[in-house]
Amino acid sequence: MTIPEQFSDNGRTLTLIIERSGRLKKSVRWSVNGDELHLRVPTHMTAKEIAELLDRIRDKIFAQASRRAARSDAALQTLARKLNRQYFGDSLSWASIRWVSNMEKRLGSCTIGGPTDGDIRISTRLQAWPNYVLEYVIAHEICHRKYPDHSPDFWTFLANYPMTERARGFIEGIAYVDGTTLDGAD
Repeated sequence: MTIPEQFSDNGRTLTLIIERSGRLKKSVRWSVNGDELHLRVPTHMTAKEIAELLDRIRDKIFAQASRRAARSDAALQTLARKLNRQYFGDSLSWASIRWVSNMEKRLGSCTIGGPTDGDIRISTRLQAWPNYVLEYVIAHEICHRKYPDHSPDFWTFLANYPMTERARGFIEGIAYVDGTTLDGAD
């Protein structure tokens, strides 16, 4: 069995890019970036095992790609407004919120002061993650509009979002598996 160079489903075609990793022992990681499917596999995994794996996870991969495509800057703004209304009494305001692809370690940022005051940026990495994690990062960043630091008051206010601890656990788990540090559960 050979590994396909391209991976198709329902009219969408992804080019497969495989990276073998000595750090991975059993697990496999994937991400969809534009029209590329990046697949990280253990170094010992055979072509047959990779092809079989792709058959098993095809639906998940294309569901992730569809979810990512549906998440726009306008959808971020709508979600931020909903979170502000539902958990923070409509007490927060910001200038803009948008996706950015140039964040490698941070999941989100909020500018305080200066000409870009109130600009919130959310990493495109989150587009493939569960909704409660995306909501947590947005909540975290909009809460910085009231508390620009990570003081006890900030954490108390952010705790109004009920999935805070679960989302922080997810982020810490991703960082652990990747062997990195992610700012977003700080």
